[in-house]
Amino acid sequence: MGADRGVQEMVAGAAEAIRNGDALDGVVIVGDEAQIQDALKGEGLADDQRVKIFHASQVVEMSDKPLQAIRKKKDASLVRMVELVKEGTCAAGISCGNTGALMAAGQLRLRTLDGVDRAALATVWPSESGHFLLLDAGANPMAKPEHLVHYAMMGNAYARDAIGLKQPRIGLLSIGTEEGKGTELTSRTHDLLKFLSADDDRLNYVGLIEGFQLFNGDVDVVVTDGFTGNVVLKSSEALYKMITNVLKQEVKSSSALTALGGLLIKPAIGNMKERLNPERYGGAPLLGLRGTVLKSHGSSSRDAISNAIRIASQVVERKLISHVHNDVLWANERLKAAPAAE
Repeated sequence: MGADRGVQEMVAGAAEAIRNGDALDGVVIVGDEAQIQDALKGEGLADDQRVKIFHASQVVEMSDKPLQAIRKKKDASLVRMVELVKEGTCAAGISCGNTGALMAAGQLRLRTLDGVDRAALATVWPSESGHFLLLDAGANPMAKPEHLVHYAMMGNAYARDAIGLKQPRIGLLSIGTEEGKGTELTSRTHDLLKFLSADDDRLNYVGLIEGFQLFNGDVDVVVTDGFTGNVVLKSSEALYKMITNVLKQEVKSSSALTALGGLLIKPAIGNMKERLNPERYGGAPLLGLRGTVLKSHGSSSRDAISNAIRIASQVVERKLISHVHNDVLWANERLKAAPAAE
């Protein structure tokens, strides 16, 4: 109910996933029943047994403070969705609503897995050679080295199960690739990840990376704290929009020859937009919880919602949570033998 494009677009995305066979046993749509029924009629799914409605009378607004919202609006669609995942009625939950409220509801209602201290928000980004995963994108701004180690294990599991990489390359974001560069947090995390990957191929840690390496295909999973990750995320989104807008302005305001050139490269621009399309994976998973929850962008289209349902179904079938749990427990056990920080 908190999506920018309204109920109709969200229902259309669910309908698309159902028709494509990407929704496992079906979809439960949580929110205002009357609006959902009208939208289902428009999609020709009013009587389809694969679609169920769970009525919720309240909505968490984008302007609401996360903790206050989930405590005062107990019948909000976002809160009810998380509860459906907790009780096992739904295998996964997807929301386009208030990010902070979704993370708070996930942490408080679902709780983290045994051995996991903090959940992480992971986002899939395009690169020159495909895609990479960045985490944490904002769930935990005040991270410790052990948290970042957990993020590496979580990202490793998600890259295998959702992106299909057999041995993802893990990089730790810093201000230089030389030993000793960066903060105390990155230095200690670097030592721990080196230790974990030294004699076991479960984790393919390639070392410290700099900002310019994010998009050139050097790594498949980028690990950082939630503060840095969120700054990188918002800055990159703004840069992409700025470049796109400037390009459009130049083509429109320049000479006839430039306009002709713009027409000639239009197919290439279209191909580029498809390669960079963030809706391919549809949502950012909140990893480390006892249930599968994806955060989709507030302005998600029906294609993004359909893709989010596809990814959610895929990671459920491939038992992502079990893989995350096993990998984190393995790391915790190994870290007991790690050398103390100097």
